[in-house]
This record gives sequence, structure tokens and C-alpha cells, in this order.
Amino acid sequence: QVQLVESGGGLVQAGGSLRLSCAASGRTFSSYVMGWFRQAPGKEREFVQAISSSGGRIYYADSVKGRFTISRDNAKKTVYLQMNSLKPEATAVYYCEAGQLYSLRPTGYPYWGQGTQVTVSS
Repeated sequence: QVQLVESGGGLVQAGGSLRLSCAASGRTFSSYVMGWFRQAPGKEREFVQAISSSGGRIYYADSVKGRFTISRDNAKKTVYLQMNSLKPEATAVYYCEAGQLYSLRPTGYPYWGQGTQVTVSS
């Protein structure tokens, strides 16, 4: 089992950057695929990016290609999401999720954190 705690959200102007972090507890972090999802008000939770357990494979949504970068540090049990050139439509609660297999669906991951709010002003 793993517990996840996101941090790093906040208010930023359009065009700015934020770096989200997700700290995990538990001894098996390095065996999990880690994903970032986001949920805007009134919308379903959507896939942003995911990274394989070793960090060797990355999956991403076309909407963030070239602007967002996921990475992980297994020694620190932490996964990151670097977000550049932010747009107002990126405003959402961002969730970190963990699972044994990669999935585009948020329900495909059995563990998730409480989320961190990202607000991008125009």
C-alpha cells in the first residue's frame, strides 16, 4: 500500500510555470507506475501524464505535450510534474495516482492523493 501527498500548487499567471511534487510513503514506490490527473470544476478527471516504475517510459496527453514534464526520484519516493507555459484552461485540482499498470483512466490506479489546486490567471 502507498500513501500520496501532493504539493506545489498555487496561483500563477498565464505563461508561467509551476512544479508539482507528490511524496509517497511505503516501501514499494519504485514498483508503481505513477500518474498525474487533473479535474477542473464541473468536469471529469482527466489524464495528464504518467511514468513507468523505472522512469524509462513516459505517457502524456496531447494537450500538454512539450509543456509539461513528468519525472520521478525513486530514492526520494517522489514524482514531479513540471508545468511550463501554463494556460488558464490548466486550472484544476491536480492528483497524483499510483498503480501497478499504466492506464489513461483515473480509476485504473488504486491509490491517489488529496490533490493540489492549480489556478492560472489570464
